Amino acid sequence: MTNNAVADARPLRRNASPDKGRKYRPGRIRERNREKILAAAEQEFAQHGFRGATIQNIAERAGLPKSNVLYYFSNKKQMYAAMFDDILGRWNRVFTEIKPEDDPAQALAAFIRTKVEMSRKYPLASRLFAMEIIQGAPFLLDHLRTNMREWVRGRAEVIQHWIDTGRMAPVDPVQLIFLIWSSTQHYADFQVQILMVENKAEYEKRDFDHAADFLTDVILRGCGLQRPS
Repeated sequence: MTNNAVADARPLRRNASPDKGRKYRPGRIRERNREKILAAAEQEFAQHGFRGATIQNIAERAGLPKSNVLYYFSNKKQMYAAMFDDILGRWNRVFTEIKPEDDPAQALAAFIRTKVEMSRKYPLASRLFAMEIIQGAPFLLDHLRTNMREWVRGRAEVIQHWIDTGRMAPVDPVQLIFLIWSSTQHYADFQVQILMVENKAEYEKRDFDHAADFLTDVILRGCGLQRPS
């Protein structure tokens, strides 16, 4: 019998695991459940608003017991805030890590294209955010004053560095960020209007590809840049 065979024949110790990967399984389950809950919350809040939405309905949409949902989020307000944190992180992730040494055309083009794609994949998220802002941001006010304000200032500093070093035309960095946010989210927030004007029943993937190309060309040209090939 080989050494390996002897090792295989030994009884496993009580704390040993035959599958080392299993120790990560609880974490993966928690992550998947949290994603399910937040996705269900987007649908529920979009349909019924904050006051009309219920944790029971969110649990049913997520396919989880209500007790499981309450394990992750102790109340509806906490879930609502977590949902927006998830939405905003998803939107801005690609532009969060920009650095002064990055190519401005590539960084801005990636931000624009990603934001358009977010409007395609997560239109409800965009509409929820728009409704929250229109109502005076009662649940997001602290976030806007702190995290978002700091995020915009940090990105604006990098854009200003690109301007100061002659790598792009002098534009207002904060207004540029506002322009990218509003123009890309337009395709989700005003979907009905766009489809009616263009006489379409629904969007196609190529519509978003065309919008991303158009916005990238126009915005970069206004910054004295060309769209990366």
